[in-house]
Amino acid sequence: MRRLPFLILAAAVLGAAALALTFADGDPLSAAESPDPADPRAEAVLRELEADRGMAVSRSEGQLLHDLVRQTAARSVVEIGTFRGYSGTWIALALRETGGHLTTYEIDPDTAAVARDTFRRAGVEDRVTIVVGDAHEELSGSSGPIDLAFIDADKEGYADYLDKLLPRLRIGGLIVADNVNMGAVEPFRTSVVANTALETRFASNGKLSISRKLR
Repeated sequence: MRRLPFLILAAAVLGAAALALTFADGDPLSAAESPDPADPRAEAVLRELEADRGMAVSRSEGQLLHDLVRQTAARSVVEIGTFRGYSGTWIALALRETGGHLTTYEIDPDTAAVARDTFRRAGVEDRVTIVVGDAHEELSGSSGPIDLAFIDADKEGYADYLDKLLPRLRIGGLIVADNVNMGAVEPFRTSVVANTALETRFASNGKLSISRKLR
């Protein structure tokens, strides 16, 4: 995986998603806007999902995930919490360019079926494997290196997901987590900030954390 200095990487992608990366001194980092990556087929599916107010991940955050995958040339991506496939579609669109694959975990079979249809209609199903089951258990039996992981599932479980994903994350790889401003996620947030093997920044007004593995 291509390794870019974290601040250069952030500058390349966070402005594209209209997000601010907050440093320790509170200064935001901005960058030029990047083009919309979605092809017409996928774009129609993304817009359909965005019309549903139940979506947890915004378009700017989806764009951010897409750009992080591209900028790091990630090939092996793991997502915890597939939901209806919105964030997974953004990731899969970027994986077309990097030649990679997304493994996404969803505990609910009915929700997984909806996501499978989303990926099919968006034309990215060849880039995605959906694992139906409890990710806490499924990750324990999985192996292989990870370039980027996105966590957006049960909030109380974030710290456990971190423990299971971090050993598999490549040096220079990223762990991105959503909703880290919620109280239930505090153990995870504390861990990524305190861990000297990680460099962590926050985006989207503290809603997202982005942690790069240093060693």
